[in-house]
Amino acid sequence: MDEQPNKTDIYSNPESSVDGLESGSVETQTDSSVQNLDEPKADINTDSPIETDPSKQEDTVSLANVAADGQEAPVQYSESDILARPVPLSESLTSLQDYPTEAQKQEPPTESAVEPENITAETPLTVEEKDVPVTESDLASAEEDAKTDDSESSDPEDYSSVQFLKDLYANGNECITMANSSFPVNEETRSMLALFSNGRFFVVDQYRYDGRVLGFEYIAKKRRLQIGEPELVTATVLKDIYEYAVQMRANPNALSEEENKEQARMQRDFVTVISRAAMNQVSDIHIVVADHTTVMFRVNGLMQTEMEYNKEWGESFVRAAFASADISDSNYAQNEYQAAQKLGRTPLRGSGGRLVLPKNVLGIRLQFNPIAFGTRYVVMRLLYADESNASPEAAIADLGFNKRDIDLFYQLRAVPTGIVIVSGPTGSGKSTTLQRNMIAMLQERNYETNLITVEDPPEYPIPGARQMPVTNASIEEAKDREFTKALAAALRSDPDSLMIGEIRTLSAADLAFRGALSGHNVWTTLHANTAGAILLRLKDMGVEDFKLQDPTIMRGMLAQRLFRKLCPFCRIPASQHPEHPSVQRLRNALGDVGVEHAYLRGPGCADCDFRGVKGRIAVAEFILPDSTFLNLTLKGEVQKAQNYWINDLNGRTLRENAISQMLQGVIDIEEVERWTGFLDQPILA
Repeated sequence: MDEQPNKTDIYSNPESSVDGLESGSVETQTDSSVQNLDEPKADINTDSPIETDPSKQEDTVSLANVAADGQEAPVQYSESDILARPVPLSESLTSLQDYPTEAQKQEPPTESAVEPENITAETPLTVEEKDVPVTESDLASAEEDAKTDDSESSDPEDYSSVQFLKDLYANGNECITMANSSFPVNEETRSMLALFSNGRFFVVDQYRYDGRVLGFEYIAKKRRLQIGEPELVTATVLKDIYEYAVQMRANPNALSEEENKEQARMQRDFVTVISRAAMNQVSDIHIVVADHTTVMFRVNGLMQTEMEYNKEWGESFVRAAFASADISDSNYAQNEYQAAQKLGRTPLRGSGGRLVLPKNVLGIRLQFNPIAFGTRYVVMRLLYADESNASPEAAIADLGFNKRDIDLFYQLRAVPTGIVIVSGPTGSGKSTTLQRNMIAMLQERNYETNLITVEDPPEYPIPGARQMPVTNASIEEAKDREFTKALAAALRSDPDSLMIGEIRTLSAADLAFRGALSGHNVWTTLHANTAGAILLRLKDMGVEDFKLQDPTIMRGMLAQRLFRKLCPFCRIPASQHPEHPSVQRLRNALGDVGVEHAYLRGPGCADCDFRGVKGRIAVAEFILPDSTFLNLTLKGEVQKAQNYWINDLNGRTLRENAISQMLQGVIDIEEVERWTGFLDQPILA
């Protein structure tokens, strides 16, 4: 599935050229002197010159090759010394029978090896073009980069294992330096190196600074091929790499069947892990592949190690997860940041319709990251179906909102125009809050309204709404462009109400406010620390003040967090631990009455799976602003605006609502302090 070089770009089209190709050449020696171009070209591994016709002599690259006695001898190589002529497929399948062994590589080269059939000076290049001109600075830079790469490289893989070869050629990856491949090299060069379509570059350790290896790197980079840092291997490993490629060409069906069996097994493991997580309502699955593989579940906001496996299993599992996704990049790239999405209603790709996700899982968002001191770090966000048949208000109450909050939501849904913004960190339940309110709005209006959503990607289904996804894009700039494009299209689609997944850019914010100004009810989310900070965040993005000062536009702002609920069967009364620091701070803030009604997290029991907590609830702060509050905030008088909201607009802060839940025994003292700060310290606006 990795991207492969464009075969027609270099070899299929004889008229093609490489950027920067010019006639002439520059040669370097170790003493930095420039050799006369009229001198005869040196032999590949000896000092004896090859008789060539000066009129037909190719442009050459002179590189300092280290001789066996430690002395440096200038050796010249042309592209025909490195690249290969086209070889018939029948010949390529048997060309490795005479592959030189390590012992043979130590023997002095014979005259017959000086001028093999496919690297003579008269042999034309595969494309009708001149060699790439190489300057002294190019070669010096290439050699310096090579030494740097060598010093920084590591060898975490077992190159001698069969699994290594299977993984190397998995997902359509191919060796492009094979005969009759997209970038073939001659037999001599093939005994030194191998390049794959995904950029993995293997070099026999004793040839790391050989002129042909350095020349190959330069040519590959000049032709814009993907080439990574050299991985040093033994000659035996390189031979195994090419022999495995020959086997794949000779019997591709057998290898495909073996790969299919391996992928099917890993996809079954993928479904098993997801099912195990879904049974415990796990919100996120974290997979770290390093020397071994660690699988962690986030349950009720807590990270816990669930299982451990070997590294090979983890790498195969990650590839199977990527291959199973419905929306993803075309190729899996181990060293790149990639995102993907798996829909719950469709079978896993490549499973023949036999493997599906658990019924209560609506979908999975996957994020693939490279990681230092390892190979891959994958996070899977599980999205669950709402299986309750509760009324709209009851569905919102199930999230943990109190009666006052539910009434405020109802008031905001009834407003025909303006914008409502929900803020909070990642994983605070913003998307779920929007979804429940949109379902309630449609039911309250008897589905006689046109609700359009723009999401990247749509997470939860909203029956009766037109949910418009954002086209999958690999880079952030492209995502922002596509999101703005989808939002503009939604405004042209005759909406009554809009739900925007998130405001991330100024262009998206402008379109959201355009919708609010043009008579629509707009709901969206934003990353901000508090409800009042939403205004400052929008101003910082570049939204004009006149839009932010109008209370008919800024209808509502709320910030929310998810608090872990105490297990009612093993919680510990705070009065039993008066010496606990949190209890002492609670006594300073609320006195003995507060201590008598508060609880600490218990040791765990069978009912909570020995965690001490069970489930989470949403706690929020609402601001339904007026012009005074908006003006004070935009002038920078944030504390005055906070006091005005609390005293004149009957506002309740996030801490106040959290303390209310704590005094009811729903959440513990430490959980309140985790989100709102020490209880005996004042709240800073």
